[in-house]
Amino acid sequence: MTGGLIVLVVLAIFVLVTIAKTAVVVPQQSAYIVERLGRYHGTLGAGFHVLLPFVDTIRYRHSLKESAVDIPAQVCITRDNVQVGVDGVLYLKVLNPERASYGISDYLFAISQLAQTTLRSEIGKIDLDRTFEERTNINMSVVSELDKASEPWGIKVLRYEIKNITPPQDVLAAMEKQMRAEREKRAVILTSEGARDAAVNTADGAKQEVIKASEARKQQQINEAEGEAAAILAVATATAEGLRRVADALQVTGGTEAMQLRVAEQYISQFGELAKKGNTLILPANVGDVASMIATAMQIVGRNALPPPSAR
Repeated sequence: MTGGLIVLVVLAIFVLVTIAKTAVVVPQQSAYIVERLGRYHGTLGAGFHVLLPFVDTIRYRHSLKESAVDIPAQVCITRDNVQVGVDGVLYLKVLNPERASYGISDYLFAISQLAQTTLRSEIGKIDLDRTFEERTNINMSVVSELDKASEPWGIKVLRYEIKNITPPQDVLAAMEKQMRAEREKRAVILTSEGARDAAVNTADGAKQEVIKASEARKQQQINEAEGEAAAILAVATATAEGLRRVADALQVTGGTEAMQLRVAEQYISQFGELAKKGNTLILPANVGDVASMIATAMQIVGRNALPPPSAR
C-alpha cells in the first residue's frame, strides 16, 4: 500500500507538471513563439493554448505594445568641429514576432547602436548653432534610417526624440557671451531708435506749432484788414450819406441860411481853440473877418453843391 501511494503521488506530480508545460495563457498585446522539436512551429496570440508536452516549447516572448528605448548619451562632432553630448529616446513596436525572433539576435541592442551611429552622422552635417533649431529634421532623419534597417527584423520605428544637447563648458561660456552681446546690441539699437523717434516727433511738433502760429497770424491779419476795410467803407458810406443829405438840405428853403449859421459856429469854435494851444501859427490877415470867411466857404459850397432832385 505504501509503495502504491508513492507511485500515485509521483504520477500526480508528473501530470501537474505536464499540464503546466502544455497549457499556456498568452496575455493581451503579447505574442509567444513556439518551436516544435527545435524548429519554428507558430506564433501564439492572446488567449488559452495547449501545447504538446515535451515536443512544443515557448522559445520567445514578445510584447506588441509600443516601447520606449533609452539611447545612451554619446559624443558627436558637428560640422564646425565642436564636440557635443547628445542623448535621446526611441519609440518602437514589434509588428512581426517571427522576424523579431529569428531575423536578429537582439533587436533592441541593434537598434540602439544603429540610432547612435545615425545620430552621429546627422550631427556631423550641421553647425553647432543649428543643432538646436534642427532637432525636428534630425529626428526625422534618424527615424527614416532606422525604419529602413529594422524592417527585415519585423520592428517598426515610430519616432525618435533628442532629449539633451550638451556642448562643452567653454563653448557654453562663449555662446553666453555672444548672446549677451546680442542683447546689449539690441538694447543700444532700440535706445537709439527711441531717441531718434523722440527727436523726430519733437521736430514735427515744433514745425506744426510754427505752422499753426503763422496761420493764426495770417488769419488775424486778414481779419484785421477786413475789419479796417469794413470800417473805412462804413465811414465813407456815412460821409457820402451825410454829404448827400447836406446837399439835399441846401436845396430847400432856408437851407443856405442854416449852412451859413453852421459854418459860422464851426469857425468861431475852431478859432477859439487856437487861443488855448501854445502853438506858433501863421494866420491870414483877415482871419478875424467872420463875414468874409463865411462868404468864401459859401462860394465853395455853391460850386460843389449837388443839383436839385428834379435835375438829377
